[in-house]
Amino acid sequence: MKVKVTVMPKTGVLDPQGKAIGHALEGLGFAGIGEVRAGKVIELELTETDPAKAKAAAEEMARRLLANTVIESFRVEVA
Repeated sequence: MKVKVTVMPKTGVLDPQGKAIGHALEGLGFAGIGEVRAGKVIELELTETDPAKAKAAAEEMARRLLANTVIESFRVEVA
């Protein structure tokens, strides 16, 4: 079963990578760029067949390793 974990900086946390992307886009001539936030997407292929258990396992993985929960939030989607 495929699971997608999306990790993003929490609101209010400085995001230098997002700022750099925003400035680069403006430098390339793209107008109307507001705040840019950069995160990461981790796709997992799990052997679990129960969607609820797969989601719970991925959430535990995110809490323990994939996200720094002090400064990042995460979302888990089961495909």
